[in-house]
Amino acid sequence: MRKALLRWYDGNRRDLPWRRTRDPYAIWVSEIMLQQTRVAAVVDHYQRFMRQFPTIVCLALAGEDEVLALWSGLGYYRRARLLHRAAQTIVREHEGQIPQQAEALRAIPGIGAYTSAAIASIAFGQPVAAVDGNVERVLARLEALPAGQGASSWQALADTYLAVARPGDFNQAMMELGATVCTPKTPQCVQCPVVRWCATRGEHAVAARPAMRSVQTAYLLHTRGKGKAAAVLLRQRPADSAIMPAMWELPEILRPDEDDEPVMIVRHSITYTNYYVRIYAADPENIPAGVSCQAGNWHKLAAL
Repeated sequence: MRKALLRWYDGNRRDLPWRRTRDPYAIWVSEIMLQQTRVAAVVDHYQRFMRQFPTIVCLALAGEDEVLALWSGLGYYRRARLLHRAAQTIVREHEGQIPQQAEALRAIPGIGAYTSAAIASIAFGQPVAAVDGNVERVLARLEALPAGQGASSWQALADTYLAVARPGDFNQAMMELGATVCTPKTPQCVQCPVVRWCATRGEHAVAARPAMRSVQTAYLLHTRGKGKAAAVLLRQRPADSAIMPAMWELPEILRPDEDDEPVMIVRHSITYTNYYVRIYAADPENIPAGVSCQAGNWHKLAAL
């Protein structure tokens, strides 16, 4: 089964920029970006990020705002903050050298079980299985296991499958299989390289996604000046906010006037929430109730 999977991976793996290097820093950055994010959305961000911060020292020396700005569009900004802080820890405590063992990597704040295993196996050839959602699904179908197994159970099972001679390639092959063939819906079993060893062959139910909830929000677009002097009013979210802490946003309108026409309406999904967002242009003579312009700061559009 291992030979069949690796043979398939060698001939079918996607050509992705982080697969062209054994640099542990580059691999680490890619793994953090790929968490809960589609590969297609990561590629351009990864290349820009690596051009700006080509080494772990460059990342450690950067300001958090600079890191977050470059991360813009990927979402889940907590990942960027933790990546930045972990880089500073490695530079300060490990002389900029990323530890090679998964156990040592897990001791660094911001690096969990999956990421440590991915770095250790792909960059350093350590025989440890990396288990993400794709790998769990492949294992569940191979073994006909119900959903809801504990993390330690999945890890133990993945370790028994691991090809110790090529642990990094095997881990990536399992993830590639789950992402492109053994998908949550309509798995492509006819194309699967390990179907002969599979106990379910596509008939394995996966856990239903939680129902989406809807949230209505409204924000104020308040600008002033023209040309290079043009600026927009923004407020900073509280540092202890559960969502997007310390990030900048348009001032929220708590009680929008139903007679006003929004200048923009958008829908945006974050995890299991659909946000229906209305943007209203500010009338300097009639700022909506509940909006305090004194609570915000003016930021030049050219500097955003």
